[in-house]
Amino acid sequence: MIDLYTSPTPNGWKAAMVLEELALDYTVKYIDLAVGDQHKPSFLAMNPNGRIPVIVDHDASEQIIFDSNAILFYLAEKTGKLLPSQGSDRHDVMQWLMFQASGIGPIQGQAVVFERYFPTDVPAAKSRFHNETRRLYEVLNTRLADRTWLAGDFSIADISNWSWIRSHRWARVPTEGLTDLERWMDQMRARPACERGLNIPPSPGRADAVKSFGSAMTTT
Repeated sequence: MIDLYTSPTPNGWKAAMVLEELALDYTVKYIDLAVGDQHKPSFLAMNPNGRIPVIVDHDASEQIIFDSNAILFYLAEKTGKLLPSQGSDRHDVMQWLMFQASGIGPIQGQAVVFERYFPTDVPAAKSRFHNETRRLYEVLNTRLADRTWLAGDFSIADISNWSWIRSHRWARVPTEGLTDLERWMDQMRARPACERGLNIPPSPGRADAVKSFGSAMTTT
């Protein structure tokens, strides 16, 4: 059994989506970011950086893994799925996983901050992060022009990138004109396990409904 400490954010969703895709049994431990659960000593003992998600694998000597992409890599390695075992295909998955970690996540994240949360309007910052996010989308669109998925078969690289790009409207970054990216996004939305992962952690009163769609999660 795996414990997933999480909250409804792109990084939280990606961990839940992988757990759902792999059909692993797991328990959801909701971390309320608004009240600062991530800064409590019990959480910092698992992740000194104070960020979700974190997993604890009780079937592997209570192994603790933090950082969303590290979790994806760990779960793929654990099961032998969603990540090739060797060769160039494995390297492709890893480089597009890192593309999300170093590009899509931080840049789109800053686009959201300056569009939605920053206390004053900073046009230069808004333009900078908006344009760079769109450029990264264009890189993905080019990559997907002659392939179904980002790196060979469906993989953790697809999940990692889509968990962020699906919220492009919240960042006010359009995907219009990026036909291959939008086709790929439609493919991701059509995956039942990914759809279930987007409902983790379930909103109040929704746990039974999420489980009825086939989720392997339990809640505490």
